[in-house]
Amino acid sequence: MKFKRIAKSLLAIGLSAAMLVGCGSGGAASSGKKSSGSATPTVTDNSKIKIGVSIWSSTDVLGSQCKLIIDEAAKALGVKVQYVDQGHVSEKVTASVEQLCAAGCQGIIICNSSDSEMASAIKTCNQNKVYLAQFFRIISKDNSADIYKAATESPYYIGAVHEDEVANGEQLVKILLDKGDRDIGLIGWEQGDATWLGRYEGYKKGVEDWNKDNPDDKAKLSEPQYAGTSSEGGAKAANALMQADQNLDAIIPAGGGGDPLQGALSAIESARKTKDIDVVSTDFLPDLGDRLANGTMAGESGGHYCDPLIAFMMVYNAIKGNYKDFAGKFEDVPFPYLYVSSADDYKEYEKYFVDSLPYTDDELVKMSEESLDDLKKTAASVSIEDAKTRAGK
Repeated sequence: MKFKRIAKSLLAIGLSAAMLVGCGSGGAASSGKKSSGSATPTVTDNSKIKIGVSIWSSTDVLGSQCKLIIDEAAKALGVKVQYVDQGHVSEKVTASVEQLCAAGCQGIIICNSSDSEMASAIKTCNQNKVYLAQFFRIISKDNSADIYKAATESPYYIGAVHEDEVANGEQLVKILLDKGDRDIGLIGWEQGDATWLGRYEGYKKGVEDWNKDNPDDKAKLSEPQYAGTSSEGGAKAANALMQADQNLDAIIPAGGGGDPLQGALSAIESARKTKDIDVVSTDFLPDLGDRLANGTMAGESGGHYCDPLIAFMMVYNAIKGNYKDFAGKFEDVPFPYLYVSSADDYKEYEKYFVDSLPYTDDELVKMSEESLDDLKKTAASVSIEDAKTRAGK
């Protein structure tokens, strides 16, 4: 499989784009109430398909990457996209779904914050006969049983594309522990965010397992400082951690789109502690290769901005009538993280995921024609090694 090369200058422009892609309404009804057994007419004319994207930000580090790949898929398929940036503010998350339904979207992909928001989102989509899929998120079957049940029973909720956040947290802690760090500070973003809670569980488990196996060389993890999703918040949280513990030798800015990480790095640099404090995080930065080389970053998980692409394809196929009969099912689509902990690691990632998009337009069209089972296999196969193999064909 050949990869479409994109000049880094064009990528930078795409990643910083703040424009929201609006479009006229078309296709299925956007506001009528639904009876539970009714079916939504399929849309055969792609020019009349509009898919909504409810996202925390379409302009920060990670969000702009999501927008780049979604826009490319929309162009390849000839469909329209409309974005709503909701900042992971609960009332804005739920309002975004109402807004996109009112705008005539036949399907929506959403990166919500808490499971509770999905109760409203599912109800709104049911009422408006609009298909719905999550990205970077999954409703907890154990902690939100009623909401999970509503999702399963819905004829319009398709499923969720997500990573194993507990395993992600464990792996990042392992990177630090293997480097000799034992005093780790933690930065979260929103306290109730579902993904944050999964990563937090993983960080704690990683430290607990280490201490159990190494009773004479124990590590400790701070209580989290919360940064929101801004660079300023990340800097404030990092400063608080450094002031509270003079022996701090590592910080994990857990995520939040990439901006909190940038703020934390800036604060560490201003404190002249880049040689004393190792940093690992989730969400790849544009200058990650340089940071891994100069030591201002010790490792990163990410490269997973194809999550929204898979969710987009799920919704697209539902609108087309290719995927159907969702009531009684919950489509769980796990997606692998990519990890880098050295400049050489990043060079491999950069070659296949930065210098080019992961898929050409022809490949995106081919992906859109896959069965749901095959689409799940495509999602599970994304890796640097797989990209190298496909590029060699």
